[in-house]
Amino acid sequence: MSLYIVFAILLASANAKFYRDCGTKLATVENVGVSGCKDSATQCVLRRNTNATISIEFTPTQELKAVEAVVHGILMNLPVPFPLPQPDACKDSGLTCPLAANQKVKYVTSLPILKSYPQITVDVKWELLTDDDEEVLCVIIPAKIH
Repeated sequence: MSLYIVFAILLASANAKFYRDCGTKLATVENVGVSGCKDSATQCVLRRNTNATISIEFTPTQELKAVEAVVHGILMNLPVPFPLPQPDACKDSGLTCPLAANQKVKYVTSLPILKSYPQITVDVKWELLTDDDEEVLCVIIPAKIH
């Protein structure tokens, strides 16, 4: 009996993802990737003085004319902005706006992990918003800045 329980836990953990949804409304998130982070990881290690590449594959549920990326680090339940070099998700990210409904797309960008960032554990909240500030998608990525 206990062998079945161990097998069930291993099977569930094999399908686990390192990110979680935090309120996706206008899309279906298919996959999230972060450079150097495996799906089986409990948190991603972000190395200071480097760039982390993030990719999000998603399918919009409606046509989206414009999309903006907003990133925060959540520290003690307080959102701290992480500035992006290019917040317009329709520029230099693999997206061509307008995005058609029900067609899978892939957003790819880099997040500078500045040397000045403290070495801490943080939840990275990555949102894509419409030009009306409606949430297209939202994912939380547990991370450790090292």
